[in-house]
Amino acid sequence: MHGESAPEMSDRSLLIVDDDKPFQTRLGRAMEARGFTVRTASSVAEGLLEIKQSSPAFAIVDLRLGDGSGLDVIGELKKRRPDARGIVLTGYGNIITAVTAVKLGAFDYLAKPADGDEIYAALMATTASKPEPPENPMSADRVRWEHIQRIYEMCERNVSETARRLSMHRRTLQRILAKRAPR
Repeated sequence: MHGESAPEMSDRSLLIVDDDKPFQTRLGRAMEARGFTVRTASSVAEGLLEIKQSSPAFAIVDLRLGDGSGLDVIGELKKRRPDARGIVLTGYGNIITAVTAVKLGAFDYLAKPADGDEIYAALMATTASKPEPPENPMSADRVRWEHIQRIYEMCERNVSETARRLSMHRRTLQRILAKRAPR
C-alpha cells in the first residue's frame, strides 16, 4: 500500500489480539512454527498494555473486540513503532473499515477466517509483491451491493436476518435488494 519497508527481519516479535481463543491459539502456534516470538491479548485493553510493555515488530489484530475496535491497537502500535507491520482481521468484509485500517497504519487487512499461510504471506509481503490496484475497480456502491448480496445468500435469503446482521433497516434492505446491481 505504501512505500514502507518491513521491520528489521531479525525482530520476529508478534502480537496477536483476538478474543476468539481457539483461533488465537491456532494462529499463535502457526506463527511460532514460522519463526515468530508470539504474545497474545484478548482485548483492546490487553493489546494496548502489551504494546506499552514492548512494541512488537508485527501485529495481527481482530477488528471487533469485546471492549472496542482493534484499530485502536493498530493506531497505538504505529505511534510507538512506525516500522511495525500490523494486519487487521475482519469477519465482516467491511470495505470502509478496511480503508480506515490502512489509513491508521495497518499494512493490510484480511477477511476471517484467514489461515496461517495467508496471514504469514500478508505479514511478509513486500510492497512490490502486492498486486497493483485494478485498472477499473468496482465502484463503492457495487462493492456494498455485492457484500449485501453475499450476506443475503449466507442468511438463506432471509430479509429480516440479513437486515439484522447488516445493522440495517429491513425496508432499506428490501429497496436495495429490489434494485439492479450498480456499475
